[in-house]
Amino acid sequence: MIDMHFISEALASSGPLSIVVSIILNILISVLGFIPSVFITAANITVFGFQKGLIVSYIGEITGAAVSFWLYRRGIQALPPKFMKNRWIMRLHESQGYPAFWMILLLRLLPFIPSAVINLAAALSRSSLMIFLIATLIGKLPALLIEAYSVTQVLQASGKVKIGLVLLISIIAVLYYVKKIKTRIKN
Repeated sequence: MIDMHFISEALASSGPLSIVVSIILNILISVLGFIPSVFITAANITVFGFQKGLIVSYIGEITGAAVSFWLYRRGIQALPPKFMKNRWIMRLHESQGYPAFWMILLLRLLPFIPSAVINLAAALSRSSLMIFLIATLIGKLPALLIEAYSVTQVLQASGKVKIGLVLLISIIAVLYYVKKIKTRIKN
């Protein structure tokens, strides 16, 4: 598991380059696609404060999304992934121009769809980089505001609340993986 304190210490020890380091970490997280950005958002808020941390996270996430889009489009456009069965993702895959803009924006506003899935689906679509960027610029802001506010609340919570949240998340993760294993065994 990623340690937010490790990231915070790395940023704080980077001195004047700490913002650049944060943005590079955000790009890596975005390209890798399986690490939640909440860890870097939490570190940014811890190191830079709420407002500056939010701005640094926003710039990092937008830059990361753009780099991911470009790399995904260059590297794996010919390989349609399994998640393409989702009707919203299929619509995005088949769209371009104005409809693609609205699909990307809508998907960005839905909190339960991972950013990497949207980046990859958009890269596999006929959407232009400019359409993708504009929709991402608009759609990332509300999601990041909610994430930053939630992170701030957790960081300010008492030790008991934090332990309770960790236990709740752990239970949900275990139940998810047990269900996944049972589904694999049945198939």
